[in-house]
Amino acid sequence: MPSNIDTAASRTVGWREWVSLPGIPVPWIKVKVDTGARSSSLHAFDIEELPGDRVRFQVHPWQDSDRDAVTAECAVHDRRVVRSSSGHTEERIVVLLDLVLGGRTVLAETTLTNRDQMGFRMLVGREALRQGFVVDPARSFLGGRAPREVRRRNRGRELG
Repeated sequence: MPSNIDTAASRTVGWREWVSLPGIPVPWIKVKVDTGARSSSLHAFDIEELPGDRVRFQVHPWQDSDRDAVTAECAVHDRRVVRSSSGHTEERIVVLLDLVLGGRTVLAETTLTNRDQMGFRMLVGREALRQGFVVDPARSFLGGRAPREVRRRNRGRELG
């Protein structure tokens, strides 16, 4: 079966990675790479639709923490009905976000939803991955790790 990805030019990523979202700005967020999801999904709350087809929302970048919330504003790209892994359907706002994964910046269609109860604050889906990535499901953090102080903050610990 032919592939539309040139594996020689592709970058291999693991099933979980550290990425940045420079446009909103979230310098570090740990993500799950999810080939089962079409679009990417970001934990967002206080989602407020604004005039001019824009949306303002907040992001908690750290797992299991409500500290260091980031307020973001973006153009609404689309609205779509999404079926979650638990089988529930929900209409979500879709925004376009620059995503830096493994040193490469790609544009990712990203749905906004409350992922408070999920292990990862963001999923990176197939639409973003087909822009030059191959996933090795047995590995993690092939794109590099966040600095130690960021990893500690993500786990709810401070350097002291």
